[in-house]
Amino acid sequence: MPAENATSSIELLDRDVSILAFNERVLDWAKRPEVPLLERLRYLCIVSSNLDEFFEVRADLHMTAFRNADTKGTYSIKTFETVFETARNLVSEQYGLYNDVLLPSLEKVGIRILSHGDRNAAQKKWVQDYFRREVKPLLVPVGLDPAHPFPQVANKSLNFIVQLSGKDAFGRSNDIAIVKIPRVLPRVIPLPAKVAGKGKAFVLLSSVMRAHLNELFPGREVGQFSQFRVTRNSDLSVDEEEVENLRTALRKGLQHRQYGQALRLEVSDSCSHHLSDFLLNQFKLPPVALFRAAGPVNLVRLNQLIDLVDDSSLLFPSYQSSFPKQLSHGSSIFARMQQGDVLIHQPFESFDGVLAFLKEAVEDPNVLAIKQTIYRTGSDPAMMNLLREAVRRGKEVTAVVELKARFDEETNINWAEQLESVGAQVVYGVVGLKTHAKMLLVTRREGRVLKRYGHLSTGNYNPRTAKLYTDLSYLTCDARMTADMDTLFVHLASPSRLGRMSKLLAAPFLLQKKLVEKIEAVGAAAAKGLPARVVAKMNALTDPVLIHALIHAGQKGAQIDLIVRGACMLPAGLPGQTDNIRVRSIIGRFLEHSRVFFFEAGEVQDIYLSSADWMTRNMTRRVELAWPVLDLSLRQRLIDECLLPYLHDTRNAWTLDADGKYRRVEKQGRKIQSAQALLMQKYSPANSKAR
Repeated sequence: MPAENATSSIELLDRDVSILAFNERVLDWAKRPEVPLLERLRYLCIVSSNLDEFFEVRADLHMTAFRNADTKGTYSIKTFETVFETARNLVSEQYGLYNDVLLPSLEKVGIRILSHGDRNAAQKKWVQDYFRREVKPLLVPVGLDPAHPFPQVANKSLNFIVQLSGKDAFGRSNDIAIVKIPRVLPRVIPLPAKVAGKGKAFVLLSSVMRAHLNELFPGREVGQFSQFRVTRNSDLSVDEEEVENLRTALRKGLQHRQYGQALRLEVSDSCSHHLSDFLLNQFKLPPVALFRAAGPVNLVRLNQLIDLVDDSSLLFPSYQSSFPKQLSHGSSIFARMQQGDVLIHQPFESFDGVLAFLKEAVEDPNVLAIKQTIYRTGSDPAMMNLLREAVRRGKEVTAVVELKARFDEETNINWAEQLESVGAQVVYGVVGLKTHAKMLLVTRREGRVLKRYGHLSTGNYNPRTAKLYTDLSYLTCDARMTADMDTLFVHLASPSRLGRMSKLLAAPFLLQKKLVEKIEAVGAAAAKGLPARVVAKMNALTDPVLIHALIHAGQKGAQIDLIVRGACMLPAGLPGQTDNIRVRSIIGRFLEHSRVFFFEAGEVQDIYLSSADWMTRNMTRRVELAWPVLDLSLRQRLIDECLLPYLHDTRNAWTLDADGKYRRVEKQGRKIQSAQALLMQKYSPANSKAR
């Protein structure tokens, strides 16, 4: 493409370094003293969980390049070293914050995590009894010898390696033993009030194990030991062209996910080089893949502490979403949609509006058919129960279930089987593509005609995450838009070619091409001296085609503001090259997840909502949707709620420099403003009643 050729000399930022930089911004929330203490701990856990996923999904490409001694290309020895060193620095910062700030702060408010040396005699006795009663019966230590090779160690599981002296009962002098810790055991254990002392006291399972390892090896002396944990490649690889039943193949693949290629080894900070080298050799990992933890090797499990403490004074004030302002309790949503399109801004407005729409469809005898895509619905059964009830009431229910939704595969397989068991038609979309589009289509008989009512969303049909993620739900009965939805459903359910669509833009078909055309139109307007602007809000910007289109438009004079939560490969602010492009990231209480695209080219203004980020995978390897918002009041609402507040956020905003570094937005005397806080206030139930 001309736009890409004109800007191809600009070196894009590294995607994976950008992902890690996003986690640095999340970690900043754990550093903020004004954030409630348990919420700071939660952000620390979120970063650890994100890092786990990073290694599970992204690290294998770098590791393969390292093993192949690749020196050029997107993945190389250099990128491997850079990524692993960046991750190591982030981990070091995490444990420093945990040990030096969070633990002392917790202790000040009466929450203590007691190590063995901190426990008094009564506490030690209780822990010993707990170990013998709850833990020891589940443990099977394995002494390594020719008959007992190194055991299979599951992905992210807690284990201990122990060096022994002396001989076992059979006279063998095997000096290395492995103890696998079952996942059913809680990682954080509360001490009862009678022995806890003042406040609340807890012990970590790893500390319980450390104190009582000797009981597992009678007659042997325990020498050096360490916790360890290995992170493995967890991408499921299934050749869809070669399998007869994708669901069966994926279920089999899930059994092996726990034992993919090892990519990262975590050990205790005190682990001897002898033991760490032994483990590295067993997992066939280079020394740079070793991470030493100055504390529990799995910080994610400290989420259990947050739940166990359950102190509202140490948490964010509870936020109650208001019922969508365009809808009314007890009134027909179908009737409201006939008056015009409806926009629901989650989580400030509740997901209950979407559930109410589906519930009305299920209970309405005039509704004949319901079609829905299912990507990440989670374990909450609310929507699935409604779909099953629809089948029982004689309606035609079609569910396009995406079985390859990463880490939700098993959940989706189970939902698919449950829906099939009651008679719903379940399909798995197009071979080779993930169905990431979020749409729900209802067909209703009204007199002598059939009328369609549709729901489109930037986010998932997941009642739990709908309380935590910012997303936009869109209800419409526009004849052309709902006809497009039906066309796409037909394409997903059958081998037919995608029919012509009049309003919706779908990937991998025309979405990328149309977005480039919109950006080019903005650039052409700028070249003529006309108003020319792009404001786009998304989760990630990594598609080179769209990046180069933006750069080219900016070089023609277009003003471009990008609100990108996570990874961004566009080097904004390069002198003489990307001066007109600004990139900011908002990290708040809620996870920013909505996608809003605004294009101004002269007198023409377009606003689109979308399920797709501007990533190559979303444009070429997924079924995605973008749809125009034509209602003037809703367009203004999107500008006022999703764009302007985020461009003026001075509390939670970071700006991206040309070198890939992010810096906090400087207040410079400006009023401190949080986009999310403003929206929470606007949509609080009290203000909703006032309206």
